[in-house]
Amino acid sequence: MPRGSALGMRWLGVGLAAALAVVTLGLWVTGRIGLYINPDSAWWAVSMSVVLLVAAVASCGVRVEDDAEHEHEHERDDLGRTPADPAEAAPAGALRRSRHRDAASPAPRPLLGAVASAAGGVIASAFVLLAIATPPASLSSELALARTSGAAPVLSTSATLALASSDDTSNFGIGEWASVIATTTDPTRFVGEPASLVGFVSSTGDTDGFSLTRLVIVHCVIDAQSASVPVSGAAGTDDLEDGQWVEVRGAFSRSASGGLVLEPVDVEPVDEPEDPYEY
Repeated sequence: MPRGSALGMRWLGVGLAAALAVVTLGLWVTGRIGLYINPDSAWWAVSMSVVLLVAAVASCGVRVEDDAEHEHEHERDDLGRTPADPAEAAPAGALRRSRHRDAASPAPRPLLGAVASAAGGVIASAFVLLAIATPPASLSSELALARTSGAAPVLSTSATLALASSDDTSNFGIGEWASVIATTTDPTRFVGEPASLVGFVSSTGDTDGFSLTRLVIVHCVIDAQSASVPVSGAAGTDDLEDGQWVEVRGAFSRSASGGLVLEPVDVEPVDEPEDPYEY
């Protein structure tokens, strides 16, 4: 294998993996890893990144020439090997048929494969370098609105039951309240419960109120789900725009349809939180 090809293969393997590990560790050190991974699962990503970096450093002790020589030895072994057992030798007829098939089949096109590999390597390298150069950012409220399905976020059965039977709602976020509103069989139990929630506005098509929305992450941003709590209309909320972050303080009551709705006492515009997700 030429030295250039060996270096390219090493970059596409060890190089790209080590670069991603550095990005992961950098996010962890700066406290921004929560923008991509649930903090409860970050320990796994961080520990694997450390292992990967150690392996990458260790691989630097293997010279590219040694890799190429090792490859050549395998090729010589394959070409020069003679069967130890006569039974392994192919019959003459089988050899003639094999040669006939080889002559009839089209010649391989190594150039096309090399071009495809090079293109794939360039694309992969571009993505990794983009991840290094681009500052970490949260998913936009526009994307969250596009993911809104009207359904409560999917939680485990045990988590849903625990929320529905909880007597302490003081630490409930939008995700927990959305799950309770969607699954409780006794809405009156939560009437009068106070809440102070931060999220962004999403219109419901109803002039009397809006939905307070936030993205909920189970493992990472790929599985991010939109969770919404209905907020009844109040004076001063008509000018709110979709995607605008607000803090709503109030208490829950029964809506005309029988469900739970947050009756606001105060709706205050706020900046997007440093950590815009719930987990």
